[in-house]
Amino acid sequence: MIRYLSYFLLLGSAAAAPFAIEPMPNPPGVDPQIGGVDALPDGKVAAAFHRGEVMVFDPATRSWSKFAEGLQEPLGLLAESPSSFLIMQRAELTRVKDVDGDGRADEYETLFDDFGMTGNYHEFAFGPAKGPDGSLYVALNIASNGAGVRPEIRGTWSDIGELDFKQMIHDGSWGKKSGKAGRMYSRVPWRGWIMKLSPDGKTAEPFACGFRSPDGIGFDAQGNLLATDNQGDWRGTSPLYVVKKGGFYGHPASLVWRDGWDKGDPRMLPEPELDAMRVKESARFPQGELANSPAQPVVFPDSWGPFAGQVLIGEMNQARMVRYLPDDVAGFRQGTLIPMFDGTPLGIGNHRLAFGKDGALWVGKTHLSWAGAEGLVKIVPSGLDKVFTVTAVSLAKTGDQSVLRISLSQPVTGGSDAVKVDRFSYHYHQDYGSPKIDEASVAIGTPELAADGRELVIPLQPAKGAIHRVDLGKLRAAGDVALEGKVLYYQASELP
Repeated sequence: MIRYLSYFLLLGSAAAAPFAIEPMPNPPGVDPQIGGVDALPDGKVAAAFHRGEVMVFDPATRSWSKFAEGLQEPLGLLAESPSSFLIMQRAELTRVKDVDGDGRADEYETLFDDFGMTGNYHEFAFGPAKGPDGSLYVALNIASNGAGVRPEIRGTWSDIGELDFKQMIHDGSWGKKSGKAGRMYSRVPWRGWIMKLSPDGKTAEPFACGFRSPDGIGFDAQGNLLATDNQGDWRGTSPLYVVKKGGFYGHPASLVWRDGWDKGDPRMLPEPELDAMRVKESARFPQGELANSPAQPVVFPDSWGPFAGQVLIGEMNQARMVRYLPDDVAGFRQGTLIPMFDGTPLGIGNHRLAFGKDGALWVGKTHLSWAGAEGLVKIVPSGLDKVFTVTAVSLAKTGDQSVLRISLSQPVTGGSDAVKVDRFSYHYHQDYGSPKIDEASVAIGTPELAADGRELVIPLQPAKGAIHRVDLGKLRAAGDVALEGKVLYYQASELP
C-alpha cells in the first residue's frame, strides 16, 4: 500500500492545507478504467468499469466485490441505494438491482433507450445527473468522421447532409469521402443533445442541443445544470455551460433534430449566424494552460471549509482539477475557473468524482485510449481552516468604473500591489480548436483591500467575451502563506 501525503507548497512558508491522496488497490482481473463512481451511505464506493463490470469497494477491508457485469462501456453511475444503481451504457440507461439481497445484481432494467445509434465509435453516452426535482439528465455524443456508420442503425435517419445513408456506411472508400460527412455529425436522433428524463426514467424530452462531447454533466449548489464539453470543431477551447431548456450551445450538428428545423445542413450556415444563435460560455478552460479535457462537475460539501458549495470539475489530461466560482451578470451566469491540486501526486485521468458522507473525495480515473490514467483514488483534506484561497469573484460597476471583487478565506498581508491582468479569447469557428486571439495586457487601477483584508477590489476595463487571466501569485496571508490557486480565469461573457 502506498500513501501520498500531498501539500500545497507555499513560497516562504511551511506547507498549509495538507491533502492525503491515496490510490486504492485495483480489483483483480478487471480493466481498472472507471466510467462512473458514487459513494454509498455505508461508506463503500460503487464504480462502473470500462469493460462492463460494476464493483463495490469497501475501504475498511480494501477489497472489491462484483455487483454486476456485462454492461457496454458504462460512462456514468448514480446510486439509488446500496442495492440499486443507474448505469449509463453506450446503448441505454439501465437500472441494475440486487433483489434477493445476496450482494449481486439479479435484475437489469432498461429505463431509457429512445435515442439513435449508428455504430460510430464516437457515440458515447454520459450521465445520469439527478436534478433537484428528481429528474434525470443524460448527454449524448455526436459521431466522428474518423469513421462512418454501420449498415444497421437504431432510430430515424436524417437525410440532412452531403452524403446519403449508403454513402455514410464505413467501407474501403471512407477516407475519400469522410470530409463531406462533416468533422462531427448527428444523423440519428438526439446526438449532441442533453435529454431530460422523468424521475423514474420512463419518459424523456429533448432538453438542449449544440454539444460535441459533453463528458461532464452535474448540478451546482443552486440547482443549475452544468455541462463541460471538449475542445474540437466549433470548440476553440473546452467550455463550461450553464444549461437551460431549449438552448443551443454552439456545435451545429445536432440542430437537425430541433423541432421545426428548416435551414438545411446547419454546418453550412455562416459562422456569424450560428454565433448569434448560440448560448455563450459560462467559463472556458484555456487549452493546455488550465485543462485539456474537463470532465464531471460536483459540489464541495460543507466539510471542505472555504471550498464548501463551490463546484469542482475533473480533468483528464493534466495533473489537477479545476474549481468554478459563478458570477451572475446582466441575468447571465458566468464565472471564474481556478486550478486545484497543483503540485500534488494527484496525477492525470481525473474522470469521475463523488464525495462520501465523511467528506472524502473519491476520484475514478480513465483514459479511454486517449490521455489519462486508471484506478480509484481517495482524497481526504485536513487543516482547511488555514487555507488561503479565493472564495468568490464578481465583476461589478461603481459609477463609471468596472471592478473585479475577489473574496478570500484569510486576510491579505502583502502582495496586492503586484497583481497582473491580461486577456485573450478564442475563435468560434468550424476548425478544430483555435489559437489564442485578441491577447492584450489589461491596465488596472490600484488594487484596494477591504478593512478586514478579505476582499481585494481591482479597478479595470473588461472586454466583453474575453477570458481575463488574473495573476495573484504574489499575494500573501499571515505567516507568508501563498495563495492556493494563484491564477484566476474570469469569463466575461456579459458586462455589468
